[in-house]
Amino acid sequence: MNRRITLLIAAVCLAEICTMVGVFTFPALLPGFMAEWRLSNTEAGWISGVSFAAYALAAPVLVSLTDRLDARRVYIVGALLAAVSCAGFALLADGFWPALVFRAVGGAALAGTYMPGLRVLVDRVPAALRPRVVPLYTACFSLGTAASYAVSAGAAEVLGWRAAFVVAGGAAVIALALILVLPPHRPPAAAAAGRLLDFRPVLRNRPAMGYILGYVAHMWELFAYRAWVVGFLAFAAALPGADDGGWSTGGLLAPTSVAALGAVIAFFCSIAGAEVATRLGRAPVVMVYMLLSGAAAFAMGPAAGVSYPLVAVAMLVYIGLIQLDSAALTTGAVEHAAEDRRGATLAVHSLLGFLSAFVAPLAVGVVLDAGGGDLAAWGWAFASVGAVGLLGPLALAWSRRAGSPVAKP
Repeated sequence: MNRRITLLIAAVCLAEICTMVGVFTFPALLPGFMAEWRLSNTEAGWISGVSFAAYALAAPVLVSLTDRLDARRVYIVGALLAAVSCAGFALLADGFWPALVFRAVGGAALAGTYMPGLRVLVDRVPAALRPRVVPLYTACFSLGTAASYAVSAGAAEVLGWRAAFVVAGGAAVIALALILVLPPHRPPAAAAAGRLLDFRPVLRNRPAMGYILGYVAHMWELFAYRAWVVGFLAFAAALPGADDGGWSTGGLLAPTSVAALGAVIAFFCSIAGAEVATRLGRAPVVMVYMLLSGAAAFAMGPAAGVSYPLVAVAMLVYIGLIQLDSAALTTGAVEHAAEDRRGATLAVHSLLGFLSAFVAPLAVGVVLDAGGGDLAAWGWAFASVGAVGLLGPLALAWSRRAGSPVAKP
């Protein structure tokens, strides 16, 4: 790999991390917002999840445009929106409705940066490098998540929660500068000639759709975890007999620290999981990953009743299991996409995956409110997450069924 390609990969991955800083600022500070704004669990779920609903609505257009335009142009718009959403939240949010609006703008911003950023990279590296580069880029989503939790908690502790959003907006501006210096790219003429939102060829591509539907199950687990990990650990620490020992108030096992450390663990698990899947057979290995994470979810809720240190460590193990399949699923979708439909394939991948990411935090909030928010309710909430996660292997099995049409990578 020559120096130019190495610098290109580093710049795009760093830009991804920078645009991610504001994505999880609200979940990272969730207990404080719930107390200050008197939010119910359902309202908190709406604010956490609306970003991903907006992502799902914006992604079909923004990601499909990368088949017609240089993805860099789409990314620039997304980075600008990210800066605006963070600044707006910092200056104007004072309750449920303003928070909902600015989180939605942030979701649209993410739609303009995450998958378009992957397209920026894929369009500029040799095809032989894609099976390694795609997992690296998608795994950097976890590093961005870690940065979001860590930076948000640190800035809020020193200067208040509004400062945390100001810092996140500044990080988005840095991402914009990194992408502006990249060389231009001309998309294939055949893609430009097609209809922008014609997803029928993608939906007929069963091998790609298997990975996309598997991604839907993965995103349900992942974003239910990311939206509620801090809230769940704060609940566990407050239980009578939690054997806290001061773990929840500082150090590596404090709720926001667990969320940040878990995201770093997820980064390495995502890359390692994709590498093992590439070597041993992507679909069968991913199915095993999904069975493990789905089964683990059922144990998470009851673990809170044992001791705080135990549940904090269990959550670190759980996020590692969830993330094993992440990069492998996106790599599978990219590898099975037709050359002139790669943007459309990633658009469907994003649309369905982030719709799932929107509904999952809300569904957990609804289950918690319906169950009274006690230990049993958390058990049911995690069980519902695991049940959806276990649908992923079924999607991959369907895509591999005898007689399925096979798309060329």
